[in-house]
Amino acid sequence: MTQNDAPLDDQVAVDVSHKVIGVLGGTGEQGRGLATRFAQAGLAVIIGSRTAERATEVANEVGSGVKGMDNAGAAAASDIVIVAVPWDGHKELLESLRNELAGKVVIDCVNPLGFDKQGAFSLVVPEGSAAQQAQEILTESMVVAAFHHISAKLLLETGGPELHGDVLVLGDDREATDVACALANTLGEMRGVYAGRLRNAGQVEAFTANLISMNRRYKGHAGVQITDI
Repeated sequence: MTQNDAPLDDQVAVDVSHKVIGVLGGTGEQGRGLATRFAQAGLAVIIGSRTAERATEVANEVGSGVKGMDNAGAAAASDIVIVAVPWDGHKELLESLRNELAGKVVIDCVNPLGFDKQGAFSLVVPEGSAAQQAQEILTESMVVAAFHHISAKLLLETGGPELHGDVLVLGDDREATDVACALANTLGEMRGVYAGRLRNAGQVEAFTANLISMNRRYKGHAGVQITDI
């Protein structure tokens, strides 16, 4: 039995097969990797970027059926929106898209990290986390934190080994977290696991710095796997 064949007891099955998935910042490695994998799973995907031209260029490289738009267009045209933009542009972008994202599930996978000669480290976010900042800005949206710990390199290596591991999903809206878990379940042998309220997203985002340190030391692409559930 694979992980996808073994749903968690307290998790509601959600069908996302007919949803349009928008990826803001979809021309960056993480966003592009997620867009590639969702498209590979047969989902309709729109890549968003600062310019429609750049988004369309990357969409054409990802594969047929994937569209490219500017971030506002992608946000408006999608049913579920993933935020995968650099941290330093996170707040400004979301403030500009309040109307386009109203009423939608918004999945934030941004990790507020800094880098110096000693490696990666977590940054202090006044709101507590990138996801909490998103929820404070997007008061009419259902914000979820997820997809922080998947290696972009592995996402982009579609001809490599099957993806496996767990995606930690945090949020305050049950329906929205179930949607995020269902999306995670489309990624090979990965599994979406509810990991708590949005107030706990900061420690999940920060843990990415530890994974980067592990990967640097052991020259791997470590992720997360939860046992005994």
